[in-house]
Amino acid sequence: MDASSIKEAADNYNPDHKEGPVARSIEEYTAKLPSDLFLWAALGSMAVSATLKIMKKDDEALFVGQWPAPFLLLGLYNKLVKVKGSDGEKDGPERPEGANAEVRNAGK
Repeated sequence: MDASSIKEAADNYNPDHKEGPVARSIEEYTAKLPSDLFLWAALGSMAVSATLKIMKKDDEALFVGQWPAPFLLLGLYNKLVKVKGSDGEKDGPERPEGANAEVRNAGK
């Protein structure tokens, strides 16, 4: 990540932006799920895919073999939402005063 992309991200930061009720309800539902559920789902789908491949069911193995990446991405999203929340209002670390100025000066 270079200085110009950091500056662009800081310039686009809008603390007034809030997520809608759909995002909030999804966040509340997924926060109840254990984070490692998605990891186990990914590992399980890899095992099922390998089993199907051994059984010479190549099409089914390929289909199930596509599942681990989305499961891992969902797990990452779940973890991020638990830590920070979808709109950044959880008890995560706050942006210190002057953080935007420091980022703007980094590109100079």
